[in-house]
Amino acid sequence: MLNIAVFVSGRGSNLKAILNSQSSEKANFRVSTVISNKIDCPAIEYSKKLNIPVFAVKSNETTGYISWSDLLDKFNDLGINFIVLAGFLKKIPDIIIDNYDGRIINIHPALLPAFGGKGMYGMNVHQAVFDSSVQISGPTIHFVNKVYDDGKIIAQRTVDISDVKSPEEIAERVLILEHELLPFIINKFAENKVRVVGKRVFVD
Repeated sequence: MLNIAVFVSGRGSNLKAILNSQSSEKANFRVSTVISNKIDCPAIEYSKKLNIPVFAVKSNETTGYISWSDLLDKFNDLGINFIVLAGFLKKIPDIIIDNYDGRIINIHPALLPAFGGKGMYGMNVHQAVFDSSVQISGPTIHFVNKVYDDGKIIAQRTVDISDVKSPEEIAERVLILEHELLPFIINKFAENKVRVVGKRVFVD
């Protein structure tokens, strides 16, 4: 079974989708801790109500926050063996990537490799998609490496956005797919059904 740490920065809608899927009889994973760069974000408050261990992390010492190296110690104590970034707005430091290489995934709200990179998150992404006049969008799940949105693509889903009139409409349509795709892929990892062959990733 995967013991997962989920990283969040906002309201946690993808976290809720993961937790809802976790309750299924078919789920082979468990959310064992929730991490944020914001000590008071809604996703952290929601996790506390469910008695899920939560930690707020920062590079510099601040009251209520722990360091990234201390976070690794917490992960060891909890037996964390997989990390999911579900709307986390900070770059993961090298110390985490080095310790969890190939075991960190992120969900991005556009079809990478387009509309990715530093500063491309949340509504910034959907505004760029809207302004580009592309006719489809959708979420991408990819491995996390040391470069923004650069890891191998694991899975994507598409939605028609040819009739939208705002970035907010794109966000709504893409989010529906995010909530379906992320728990599905997490469980595929739990079942050892994700294979990396050369430069391609296959989901069985």
